[in-house]
Amino acid sequence: MRRRRQPREELNNKERWLISYADFITLLFAFFVVMYSVSSVNEGKYKVLSETLTGVFNAPQRSFQPIEVGDQPQRLVNAPSDDVIPPPVTEAPRNPEMDAQARTEALRAMADQLAMEFDELINQGVITLETSERWLELNLPNSMLFNSGDAEPHYDAFAVIGKIAGVLQGQDNAVKIEGFTDNQPINTQRFPSNWELSSARAAAVVRMLTMEGIEPERLAAVGYGQYQPVARNDTEEGRRRNRRVVLLVSRDASIRGAMR
Repeated sequence: MRRRRQPREELNNKERWLISYADFITLLFAFFVVMYSVSSVNEGKYKVLSETLTGVFNAPQRSFQPIEVGDQPQRLVNAPSDDVIPPPVTEAPRNPEMDAQARTEALRAMADQLAMEFDELINQGVITLETSERWLELNLPNSMLFNSGDAEPHYDAFAVIGKIAGVLQGQDNAVKIEGFTDNQPINTQRFPSNWELSSARAAAVVRMLTMEGIEPERLAAVGYGQYQPVARNDTEEGRRRNRRVVLLVSRDASIRGAMR
């Protein structure tokens, strides 16, 4: 008896489970890739984002009610009238009883504390610390705080800034943060040149210091770009030395006076 041949369509239907199985394997692979990317969070960026969101949600309400046509604007209860004298602008706390010699000795004491905090890194030549009668200069390489071409601090930067803030707390000395780069050009949407990159890095350090409790009235951020090198830019070692953030702690309390 002649055997009946199975239709071609029935044979194809038996192989369709392979398509569903392949789709399942692809989705499973994509799931594990997403899970891995979520677990590899940049903790430094997460901490900055967390602090920023906390400040935003704790900020006072800034919305206003629109005034209907023909109505008179309501006067705020606590709004100052024309006869009320506005309060004076306050500066960072200062100790007027300290003379110049006492402030110089206090500055040297702060230098000794920083030297103890970063003793190993100073001995290795990674960090440099210099002092004079009017200034304390702490030189940090950019690699200790930021990734290449970026102004967002990585996770290890918070421990470094935390040690510095521990020395600065309880004092009134003005602090100027200076950002420097090498001469390698940068042209991104966020940083059109090294001016913006160095300024953003200095401002990021200021932001971290305020997060650690340092009064913002004491702080200033300055970016010099590539134009204040301490070494030649034609060698990798020279460019590495030029990529730096410098903290200048003044003997005095006035930040504007310290910058002149």
